[in-house]
Amino acid sequence: MRAIEVREFGGPEVLVPAEVPEPVAGAGQVVVGLEVADVIYLDTLLRSGWGGEIFPVRPPYVPGQGGAGTVLAVGEGVDAAWVGRRVAAPASAGYAEQVVSEVAEIAAVPDALGPAEAAALLHDGTTAVRLARAGQPREDETVLVAAAAGGAGSLVLQLARDAGARVIAAARGERKLALARELGAEHAVDYSEDGWQDKVREAAGGDGVDLAFDGAGGELGRAAFRTVARGGRFVTYGTSDGGFAEIDPRAAAERDVRVTNLLEGGPPPAAVSQAALVEALDLAAAGRIRPVIGATHPLARAEDAHASLARRATVGKSLLVV
Repeated sequence: MRAIEVREFGGPEVLVPAEVPEPVAGAGQVVVGLEVADVIYLDTLLRSGWGGEIFPVRPPYVPGQGGAGTVLAVGEGVDAAWVGRRVAAPASAGYAEQVVSEVAEIAAVPDALGPAEAAALLHDGTTAVRLARAGQPREDETVLVAAAAGGAGSLVLQLARDAGARVIAAARGERKLALARELGAEHAVDYSEDGWQDKVREAAGGDGVDLAFDGAGGELGRAAFRTVARGGRFVTYGTSDGGFAEIDPRAAAERDVRVTNLLEGGPPPAAVSQAALVEALDLAAAGRIRPVIGATHPLARAEDAHASLARRATVGKSLLVV
């Protein structure tokens, strides 16, 4: 079957088309024929050789974390009724025509959603639901969403708005800020400009925000932390600015700010991810959130998807059409 391989760590150019054997379902597993493969920023980091202590991948390997498609076959102990059903399927080696997934991790796709929407929610929807649970945005609170035009950030923005919070979005460039306003942000601030944190505090009434979601990481994430008011909450998950936002525990304690790094400990238990995925799909089917699909690329052009992410040129979600 067709797939994409990383044969050595490096830039987007190391993503090359390849022919690999079709997968076979083991006990408790299903084979899914993918229609759309998900692309997440973590894929670009792993391709470059980052994060080996947490995500031990070694070339040659097929990158990707799954997608959406139809169950083709089931393994021992799996109900045959899954065959033919449309599913969102987490899986390793996801840039391929077929993947193997654990049946305990897949989720049926509601009739109201197409494969692109389901694939777009597979990881970013799951992450956004878990972020909202961690931060607990509430009615009439002021919430900052940094990297608000990204796949997860755009969904977190919508979940905070759905909870009744006043959302301040931070992103880079007018195109991304316009999207944030369209999704319900009351204020939108360009965090590539000096003094953007002051604009956030001003929009929040002067003292700072009650809650900040940091999808950027690095220095941008630390700057977002400094916009949180005394007694507030800071939830970080981004790495696009050079790694996680490392927050000094003493600085957090001085201002009584609760800091949560959603991804620092690696992937959550399968049951946690599966429940969050089901919730994200149901919220989208009900029209309460919608994934923003900014770019789709043919499977063979996975290189282009990664290059666009590296340039921060993609607004919303990037997907591969299989």
